[in-house]
Amino acid sequence: MFYVKTLEHEIVLQPVHFGPKLKATIVRLLKEEVEGLALANYGYVVNVIEVPEDQIKSGIIEYDSGDVVFTVKYTALLLRPFINEVLDAVVSQCNPLGFFAFCGPLRIFVSKHSMPEDMFNGFDGEKDAWISDDKEVVISSGCGVRLRIKGRTVEQGNITAIGTIKDNYLGLID
Repeated sequence: MFYVKTLEHEIVLQPVHFGPKLKATIVRLLKEEVEGLALANYGYVVNVIEVPEDQIKSGIIEYDSGDVVFTVKYTALLLRPFINEVLDAVVSQCNPLGFFAFCGPLRIFVSKHSMPEDMFNGFDGEKDAWISDDKEVVISSGCGVRLRIKGRTVEQGNITAIGTIKDNYLGLID
């Protein structure tokens, strides 16, 4: 789920940023560009932990614009959902087809077919909630659920997942 990895990124700077605080400017722009970004092979960049000064390489001038491209190696905290991983998430929206939940920036959809049998026909449109047949389990917006990741997709800098609460020890968290 969360892990630390060393990555590389290119920062393009205009000449107006050159000066005594050049390295601080590079680190600031790196954080602005990559934090919150979804990288296809690695997951979400949650936080840039460290940018060693010796890992900011000399810049290369682009002759047509005068901008300089710096290659920077940095250490980042990443969030990547793995198949069959169990996560705790917060429900954000319920609808007749299932519900959406978030675990940090990761959006997870749980279909009604991936819920226990006693909740299959339990959507209450008035309360916007999924209710079990015995009325003991109520999954609504804002409540916590424990779920298992069954699949994930990466599209245009966004990672989404499909989950289930049909297994043992999964479902509503008190």
